[in-house]
Amino acid sequence: MFERVYGDDPVGLIGVSPFFAFLVAVHRAARELAVVRYVAERPGPRQKVPVFDAPQLRDFLDDPMHRLFLAELLASFVRVTSGRYWTRTPHGWRAERYSELDPVRLAQLAEQIPVAYRPGVYRRLGDVSLFLAGVFPDYAQLYAFGPVDTARLLRTAGLSPDEQGGLATAPPIELLEHLGGRWYRQACELAPVRTTQLAVVGQVAERFRDARRILNHVTDRYLTRVGAPWFGPPGS
Repeated sequence: MFERVYGDDPVGLIGVSPFFAFLVAVHRAARELAVVRYVAERPGPRQKVPVFDAPQLRDFLDDPMHRLFLAELLASFVRVTSGRYWTRTPHGWRAERYSELDPVRLAQLAEQIPVAYRPGVYRRLGDVSLFLAGVFPDYAQLYAFGPVDTARLLRTAGLSPDEQGGLATAPPIELLEHLGGRWYRQACELAPVRTTQLAVVGQVAERFRDARRILNHVTDRYLTRVGAPWFGPPGS
């Protein structure tokens, strides 16, 4: 099935839903990680070094709910939601634009909406963090957040001043890992009902780096083989 979808003949993608293509890729990653000793890590833009943590990543993918989570996450970004919302300022109402791929704007929205709606926004903030760090790590590292944006993200994550100080100058991928896990946990804590899917979110929160590393592997090994037709660059 993998060769039919990701082989040399691009016809394999015709008529295949994005979710199915991503699920095939995630299952392929599970099979590959069962026999390799190391997986490439990205310490900086366009840099790769081997890290011998394949057994840890394999353990993450042994859970079928984790595999489903990653495939659904990728599929959720095929069509990115964007638009505008209104905020009250000292000078009256002002329209603000937002995009699901802009964590700063989403964080601003999370601060302004009623508490009842925040679990969903926190969940999406975690998704965006994982997607950017996992699928577009070079973009995330090259276009790091400025000091003001970083401060807003740290504040939205509910971190103490001491915790914020330690992360204010952290590398972008490390920052996204910490914030993404934190936002997933906030979504779980604030949700009025703990569903099975939300329980998986809580598990991923504790193993955010493993999930990110698996998405790096899936992107480098499979999605780039077909030109990743489902995703445009985050800044486009």
